[in-house]
Amino acid sequence: MTAARGEPVRPATDLDIVIVTYGRSDLVRACLDSFEAARPSVATRVHVVDNDSPDDTPDMVEREYPDVLLTRRAGNDGFAVANNAVLRTSEAAYVLLLNPDTRLEPGTVDHLLEVLEREPDIGMIGCRLLTADGSLDHAAKRSIPSVATAAKYFVLRAVGRTGSDYVRPDVRDDGVADVDAVNGAFMLVRGTALAEVGLLDERYWMYAEDLDWCVRFRKAGWRVVYDGRVVAHHLKGGSSDGPRRTALNYQFHRSMALFYLRHLRSNTTVLDVLVVAAIWARFGVSTVLNGVNRGVRGLLRAGDAHG
Repeated sequence: MTAARGEPVRPATDLDIVIVTYGRSDLVRACLDSFEAARPSVATRVHVVDNDSPDDTPDMVEREYPDVLLTRRAGNDGFAVANNAVLRTSEAAYVLLLNPDTRLEPGTVDHLLEVLEREPDIGMIGCRLLTADGSLDHAAKRSIPSVATAAKYFVLRAVGRTGSDYVRPDVRDDGVADVDAVNGAFMLVRGTALAEVGLLDERYWMYAEDLDWCVRFRKAGWRVVYDGRVVAHHLKGGSSDGPRRTALNYQFHRSMALFYLRHLRSNTTVLDVLVVAAIWARFGVSTVLNGVNRGVRGLLRAGDAHG
């Protein structure tokens, strides 16, 4: 494909978009509507893989979006398993993993496809992600954390700040750079790279599977790129409002421990034991704090209802 700068991309190629859903049919509808308004100029198939939603999400998709390829799973085996159900059989030139709480902007996908066509050593690319309040989702451009940078990141998060090297403050929000990882909410992947690197690791039920995948892409020699010149929107936590429930919090910390042991393990067994113990200690503290937070919110709602 050749395209002059500024012209819409018209590659003779195709794209699979994979959206994994679990409840919140309102968010899924908004996501699919944004795709219709921002439809790429390439042949595109949209796959919705529903993880046994407790609401009418799959029925809504089937009823309102007949062109969407819907897969109804009998249970919720996690994010990686559901995405792999499509990735395993996809033969598309490119695949976009898209969260159901995202919104596309016109031109974003076409721009990124043009970059991929122009730079064949890029295996994966992400864009600037804006949260509901218009601020940057800092996970859109990340470094793989060391023990030190991870600790700094969580300390800063605890006091309501950012700035850890983990979130690449050296890369402008509207800049372009090779990064260690992009956000799993929006990952545009080259099909040939996918065939070489392989599927998402299904040992991660949820969380960190995107970091793991990015590490594997880079180890295989493929570039992972952040392109902040174009935008998508990410309503973070849209399918799980408020503090993480205990089950999700458990999976978050389990994934942290799994990622550490797979990619960051030291040569010192004692240090590894201490790091994993610290991860589970954090799980215990955060579980208590989340429970208190939910309790306070419940009391406030009850007070408002009786006020």
